[in-house]
Amino acid sequence: MSDTTETQGRDYMAKHRFARITARKAGRIADMIRGRSVNEALELLQFTPNRGASFYMKVVKSAVANASMDESVNVNRLYICDARADVGPLLNNRMRFRPGPQGRAMPFAKRLSHLTVKVREFAEETAPAAKSSAGKSSAKKGDSKKAS
Repeated sequence: MSDTTETQGRDYMAKHRFARITARKAGRIADMIRGRSVNEALELLQFTPNRGASFYMKVVKSAVANASMDESVNVNRLYICDARADVGPLLNNRMRFRPGPQGRAMPFAKRLSHLTVKVREFAEETAPAAKSSAGKSSAKKGDSKKAS
């Protein structure tokens, strides 16, 4: 097997386990960055006001650093193929209690989550720049034929 076929299908992963954010809040950020190029995702996360964005920014940077350890990977051609926020345990594995009316105790849960990001290098055929430029040039050619 050649080295190029092995690196194109290779995923590089980073996890932040037991992150102090609920999976539901972090999942919205994961949905936002999934499928985007790494550079675009980092730029988007930098200006997103949600608290989960800073968590995911660190995880994406870690995944890129893991990919850069492989010399055959071009880090500028990486994209996020998978971003997840899985449910983790409760903080200290127990419910917390807050004072309630008439001397009662009202339970509440401090939830944790496991954040996962996988990055992969674009294959030669699926490079986004090649697709968009090829599509625009063919559309322009077709328009010029119709006009004449």
